[in-house]
Amino acid sequence: MPEHTRGRLKAEPESPTRSVFQRDRDRIIHSGAFRKLKYKTQVFVYHEGDYYRTRLTHSLEVAQIARSVSRTLGLNEDLAEAVALAHDLGHTCFGHAGEEALNESMLHLGGFSHNDHTLRILTRLERRYADFDGLNLTWETLEGVVKHNGPLLPELPGHTLPTTIREFQDEFDLELGTNPGMEAQVAAIADDIAYNNHDIDDGLRAGLFTLDEVAELPLLGGIIRGLHDRYPGLERQRLIHETVRRMIDHMVTDLILETRRRIAEVKPQCAADVRNAPRALVAFSEEMRAHDRVLRAFLKQRMYRHYKVNRVTSKTRRVVSELFALFMAEPECLPTEWQEDLEVLKESVSAGAQEKARARLVADYIAGMTDRFALAEYERMFDMESKT
Repeated sequence: MPEHTRGRLKAEPESPTRSVFQRDRDRIIHSGAFRKLKYKTQVFVYHEGDYYRTRLTHSLEVAQIARSVSRTLGLNEDLAEAVALAHDLGHTCFGHAGEEALNESMLHLGGFSHNDHTLRILTRLERRYADFDGLNLTWETLEGVVKHNGPLLPELPGHTLPTTIREFQDEFDLELGTNPGMEAQVAAIADDIAYNNHDIDDGLRAGLFTLDEVAELPLLGGIIRGLHDRYPGLERQRLIHETVRRMIDHMVTDLILETRRRIAEVKPQCAADVRNAPRALVAFSEEMRAHDRVLRAFLKQRMYRHYKVNRVTSKTRRVVSELFALFMAEPECLPTEWQEDLEVLKESVSAGAQEKARARLVADYIAGMTDRFALAEYERMFDMESKT
């Protein structure tokens, strides 16, 4: 419940008309990072078509599913929505291809992960308020965003916490080794439901596979056969939409039933019981998990590794890698405000830490780019005829 929040890192007066989680959600929606999701890749780069999902439309679809599920389960809808809307803020331009390229460039300089960068945005990079950097969100929202895919366990061999999460943990203990709260668990599976279904929709629209091929998948086959029986001769686009909406309904219904079963089994009395449970309480049934694995394998082979997608991925990786190398070698090419931040860094870190600090700042700059800005910046930096 909002009244039981563990509060914010910096105390501030709360609103008389909105709960703490409503305010978190509103701050996320009004952030610059959220607006930029409109032109950040989900699978297809923005200029490939107006109907393909972007990070913004994906986040809105995740939030809708998370809110609906939370309402049915009696959870806090505003907290679930806040986590869902924030979970992808840290993604770079060009989706996972951009993240992989940036991480490769940063491999010996602290690495890069979108989850870590999301926390960086929420706690440092958004500079809108007079009293603090970041959005000063509640403990529950920050915990949910950082742990929405499960506990972070730095004690495992070969596993270290990402830089921002490790540093923030010293200030505001997010109990990284425990399960996330129920609302964050809902947001995580809402993410899976949303991208599986909209990737089927986008893949069919792009012609990467056919409805006949999709009909061979266990979960989708029965849905499509039922639609053919009920609506003979239904036009293709309506058939695709009806298939996707029914698949979302099947997955959401299964999620609610299995979650209720697990709640009845564990009988949690408080949020601590949820966090310390032996496994996540929000989950698909074993049968749906099997269907989900088949669907993911199909999408991985037929969509994410399709040669047309690979070609664009190859291009966009080079854009990110070459921009990073350029700005590291010639930081004087950064925009004025970023050069000013770099000068502040030089004064605040030791000589031995200068390279890592510069790399993180360059990564911040590139990760904040939209697809179209990154392409324009690449042209400005590498095309002699381009105006700067």
